[in-house]
Amino acid sequence: MSTSETRQRHLFEHGRLSYIQIPATNVRASGDFYASVFGWQVGAGDDKHLSFSDATRGMIGAWVTERVSSGEARVLPYIYVHGIDAVLERIKNRGGDLVKAPYAEGDLWVATFRDPGGNVIGIWQQGPR
Repeated sequence: MSTSETRQRHLFEHGRLSYIQIPATNVRASGDFYASVFGWQVGAGDDKHLSFSDATRGMIGAWVTERVSSGEARVLPYIYVHGIDAVLERIKNRGGDLVKAPYAEGDLWVATFRDPGGNVIGIWQQGPR
């Protein structure tokens, strides 16, 4: 099976969350933020819709201007990271804000931040800080 066949089957498996639209006030700024903090790949688009794939290439989506930012009371997606403290520092340095400082949840460390579009997003890592 070729790499493209594996990727296509992976993205399009029944029941798999594989695409997400993230509200943005400026899709280019959001693209730069997620690319520099998480290594996401920014794709094609315009000033209202900019595509991306995450660092694993297992999730695709777009930053869009026609949606309202997802605050704390809405669906809260989490991004897995290595080195939660270093990632939070990159978030802060690139215009994001800490919402909830890292806290232990069993053997996990979890935190939330607000991205440049106003969305509250979670991050988590397994193991010691």
